[in-house]
Amino acid sequence: MNKYVKSAWMTAQEKTNSGVIYLLPNMAIKMLTLVTLVYLWRVVMSSGASVGMSMAQMLSYTYASALLSDMLVVTSPATGWLSEGIIMKLYGRPLSVLGQLAAETSGGWVPSLLMFSVPMAVVSPLFGVILAPASLLFVPSLLLCVSLGFAVDIFFICLSIKLRNINWLVGRIRVAISTLLSGTIIPVKLLPFGLENFFRLQPLASLGGAPLSIFAGIGDPAQIILLQALWNLILWPLALLAFRLSQEGMVSYGG
Repeated sequence: MNKYVKSAWMTAQEKTNSGVIYLLPNMAIKMLTLVTLVYLWRVVMSSGASVGMSMAQMLSYTYASALLSDMLVVTSPATGWLSEGIIMKLYGRPLSVLGQLAAETSGGWVPSLLMFSVPMAVVSPLFGVILAPASLLFVPSLLLCVSLGFAVDIFFICLSIKLRNINWLVGRIRVAISTLLSGTIIPVKLLPFGLENFFRLQPLASLGGAPLSIFAGIGDPAQIILLQALWNLILWPLALLAFRLSQEGMVSYGG
């Protein structure tokens, strides 16, 4: 594990190679977006709109979603690794390729967590948001979410290889699917026409929307965690098989 920890730390340091000031505009945009969303939901909820959630639940859901956004829907840089030749470098190291992928991706989360998530968590009471999970089962749910997120990310890596690294197309497909189905932007609970009962059972609903529902107290923790564990057991073997089969595509692309 020490090797993977060092890889993660090197990636975190790499993010600040150009200096911390270089990251400030992006952090400022995140902060402005979060504050705007908080006040937007406060106005909507204050107007008497019935969305099946209390104002406190909606605000904590939205706030936690912004602070943990990188973990809730895992997006690794691997879709561009093939064209940039990085994937070949990973095969030359005495470490698991997917292990390096997980380490470098998680290491990339560190600057945002330190410069955005932690400060905004500290000042959350100023915006009337109490960041206290409704259940401690939020923690294992978040871990299952991250695990499943890496499995889903592997499928997108394989899609990128299949499409000969057309990164812009893969990126748009990923954003469209994750925004609609993961529940990080719009809680699955708010979907109209009874769609909630269908969409909460699909695998992407076990990503960000699952731990956020437990955090805000709008879902049954035991049921959510059981569904997350089930999707992990189903998708991980399929993801590993898909990645192994995609390695032939890497060779043909490189040749």
